[in-house]
Amino acid sequence: MDAPTTLSATAAELLDTAREHGSSGRAAHTLTGGADRMLRQTLIGLTAGAALDEHESPGAATLQVLSGRVVLRAGTDETELSAGMHVGIPDSRHSLAALEDSAILLTVAKTI
Repeated sequence: MDAPTTLSATAAELLDTAREHGSSGRAAHTLTGGADRMLRQTLIGLTAGAALDEHESPGAATLQVLSGRVVLRAGTDETELSAGMHVGIPDSRHSLAALEDSAILLTVAKTI
């Protein structure tokens, strides 16, 4: 069994690390997702203005905003999300940008 994680404390630490990284403005920590796991969960800290550039969809995945505000873009669609919001990630190329310092939880279902 994995040890419990306090998401708010870990998110605060990641945001501190993201601030120290200067130009990238991001830091991440995988919470679960070893080789034998069907889910991978990654906590990501993004400073205001930082982004995850457009990339392929990881497959079945969701995004939960723990703090801050972000915008998820896929093609011409754009969705602004704030703390407490949860959304499925589109099955297409997409990007994510932080409108303010933010912490998000990315959950990806691994394919067999």
